[in-house]
Amino acid sequence: MKHDFRADLHCHTTCSDGTVAPEEIIQLALDKNLQGLSITDHDTIQAYEQAAPFAQAKGLPLISGVEFSTVHDQTSVHILAYSFSLTSPIIHNFCEQHHQRRLHRIHVILEKLRACGIPLSLEDLTLQTSPHSFGRPHIAVALMKKGYVHTIQQAFQQYLGEGKPCFVPSEGFSIEETLELIHQANGLAVIAHPHLIDKPKILKDLLSMKFDGIEGYYSRFPQTEHDRWIKIGAHRGWIITGGSDFHGTIKPTIPLGCSWVNAETFQTLYQHFQSNSSS
Repeated sequence: MKHDFRADLHCHTTCSDGTVAPEEIIQLALDKNLQGLSITDHDTIQAYEQAAPFAQAKGLPLISGVEFSTVHDQTSVHILAYSFSLTSPIIHNFCEQHHQRRLHRIHVILEKLRACGIPLSLEDLTLQTSPHSFGRPHIAVALMKKGYVHTIQQAFQQYLGEGKPCFVPSEGFSIEETLELIHQANGLAVIAHPHLIDKPKILKDLLSMKFDGIEGYYSRFPQTEHDRWIKIGAHRGWIITGGSDFHGTIKPTIPLGCSWVNAETFQTLYQHFQSNSSS
């Protein structure tokens, strides 16, 4: 029996902080009867090197995606970029800048951990995987493997979370410059998981900026929560996107495909991606 069209536009692989490899996530999407996908790793599009040819061979339509980290008013805000050409030098350069920024932050955190008597090296972080987008979850996993903590949650509560001894604030790019770069690459810029933004001023600022869409359907939030963002997006004439924010075993309660978009929304993004890819 053919299922209704479902496409998950928000998921992560081992190229950032997910635990499922790029080819495996394509297979998983097929196993779950998804008819479309976008991989949105943090600040990197490296997954597409393996995922794009594999998806094409398997007949799964794939849309380019990336989740960019920004800082606004000392608050972390995530922006989803979609439908840009995977060969865009603008996107590639921006991802490389993010890579250097993340690497610098990791080194500072490792120094702080050493000062706390925890000698963790960069090699400890790359034993299992070699992500292109290092983040605190990689340190948390390494702390767990070395026996310094029992869970990832404990790593954040004791060392890595905001206000904890080894916390280092992210020195990200601004929303404005991120939007400008996405649009220069002819991509579409979407507010990621507004459900998680708890500062009214940040939200007010975001809703006045030049976005193309908002993530209305997100993870396992109830429909009543989705409705709020769908209404806000519709009022602005924005594209309403959706996705699970699947990370694999790091977030075991969030399965791939638990939030999705319909055929019409997927086609809008897919056609934009196709035109960028052919020009």
